[in-house]
Amino acid sequence: MPFPIKRMLDHRLPSSSSMRVMVHKEFSDHIRSWKFIILLGIITLACIGSIYTSITALREGGGAEHEASGFLFLQMFTLTDGSLPSFIDFISFLGPLMGIALGFDAVNTERSKGTLSRIISQPVYRDDFLKAKFLAALMLVTVVVFSLGLLVMGLGLLTIGFPPTPEEFWRVIFFQLASVVYVGFWLNLSILLSVRFRQGATSALAGISIWIFFTIFYNMLLNLAAKGLAPDRGASAESILSYQELMLMLGRLSPAQLFSEATTTLLLPTVRSLGPLTMEQIVGALPTPLPLAQSLLLIWPQLTGLAAATMVCFGLAYYLFMRQEIRSRS
Repeated sequence: MPFPIKRMLDHRLPSSSSMRVMVHKEFSDHIRSWKFIILLGIITLACIGSIYTSITALREGGGAEHEASGFLFLQMFTLTDGSLPSFIDFISFLGPLMGIALGFDAVNTERSKGTLSRIISQPVYRDDFLKAKFLAALMLVTVVVFSLGLLVMGLGLLTIGFPPTPEEFWRVIFFQLASVVYVGFWLNLSILLSVRFRQGATSALAGISIWIFFTIFYNMLLNLAAKGLAPDRGASAESILSYQELMLMLGRLSPAQLFSEATTTLLLPTVRSLGPLTMEQIVGALPTPLPLAQSLLLIWPQLTGLAAATMVCFGLAYYLFMRQEIRSRS
């Protein structure tokens, strides 16, 4: 694998300098790769289609009730006319695919080509190699997510005719940051699988299988568990509340559920709670949208959970990679 580390042969550069070189090289390789170009084209076309459906719904008066509340601009990300999913649905569905595609062959391909041993034999720290793989892919994910988000905002300016309010702008920014964290989790998971399995096809299949499980089959299993654990009709209010909290906790074991709750709260300011409420909590509550600070406090556990899962995956990948023996090809 050719990349500019010949200048590091005579002496060992600081860790930050060597990693900067590798991050730049990996970032350039991702941009020039066909898998990224194809995946970016699919995501861009899907997002343009979702923007068209939201514009159509806005023109038909679908966001009239939200215009009165002062958050019409956010409907560009959540509104749809029914023909295609919304922008937020496309990001939650195609974002994991982008993370898996960028990381499933991060390490095992280097090993199969025999270039991993050449890189490690140079005066480059082994942990810098793994961190460069993650940082370069995460930078690319950030560029793609923010570019698509700004594209939606630009088309919203042309469609609606007035700019977003400061709160709407920051809600969109935090939504994009949450999307980067979500895709970063799948990126780290795919890098972990790339370290664990020696074949790129095996790690890709394992990553897609985990994504399909949490996207489709986990909700099916949760519905089966809900039927078996459901309390009787004559159960007390405490039993019903405990059952609802248990099912909510089980649902939040899925990263897709955490991302859905976080993004829904950010883009729909009228969402005031993410759990079951009692009558005492409902009585006297004002039906007004939450301010941005309160929405961030409401989704802080979800964002923390996604970040923690991301760090766990990276820690496991780091542990396995540091313990692996790297041999040169004969």
